[in-house]
Amino acid sequence: MRIIGTIDEMRAAVRTARAAGQTVGLVPTMGAFHEGHLSLMRRARAASDLVVVSLFVNPTQFGQNEDLSSYPRDEARDAALAENEGVDILFAPEAAEIYPDGFATSIHVSGITDVLDGASRGAFHFDGVATVVTKLFGIVAPDVAYFGQKDAQQILVVRRVVADLNLEVRIEACPIVREADGLAMSSRNVYLDPAARQQATALNRALDAAAAVRGSGERDGERILDAARRVLADADITPEYLELRDVLTLNTVTRVESDALLAVAARVGAARLIDNHILKGDV
Repeated sequence: MRIIGTIDEMRAAVRTARAAGQTVGLVPTMGAFHEGHLSLMRRARAASDLVVVSLFVNPTQFGQNEDLSSYPRDEARDAALAENEGVDILFAPEAAEIYPDGFATSIHVSGITDVLDGASRGAFHFDGVATVVTKLFGIVAPDVAYFGQKDAQQILVVRRVVADLNLEVRIEACPIVREADGLAMSSRNVYLDPAARQQATALNRALDAAAAVRGSGERDGERILDAARRVLADADITPEYLELRDVLTLNTVTRVESDALLAVAARVGAARLIDNHILKGDV
């Protein structure tokens, strides 16, 4: 596996692969790899000739009071894990390589960034995501890019950027990978002490409770959400948001007549965690 830190070298490697008729798969990450990241690498490895994993803690998607400085970093460990999964290139640039002096461009996606994490964290967050992902697509020129469904809103934002800017890359959303007790895997889980780690399991249990109500035939959004609210309240968790949204538009859903995104965000101990389920409209 090669570790590349510059845009010029990354582009040269892709040109060589393209000249040989190879397909390129990209897994964009901020590092601190866990099984969720590794599952994306495996999907890319199974489908692509050249697998590129980007490792870049993107400063533009962090707010002033967020955890940029403390975000978990261990490039040596990440490199070893990526190599073990058969990754060909780990693209690990410095911030100055991606955002050189004078950088003055930002990509903003309207509408779908105004709710959920966009409302909770601020518009800057998805502006940062959209900008850095567009840059990565321009640098790596992948055929397919792989993202985890845990970041459901991010996937919608990236797909909108790809559609609106006519980018030649297919976005593949991969299932959430969970711990044995249901907690969605996240790099931020390392912030949880044992008590908070146990408390955090309530997020998925709340989503499961809501899904069970929907599975019984209930379509009323408030009744579905109430089932999740009770689980969170019992665990002494006050969510930043717990909402039902259309899976494509993120419009508010009051009755589940078609597939809906049930999304939650909450601070548990020292961590801000997100999770989601897709509730089917055809139950």
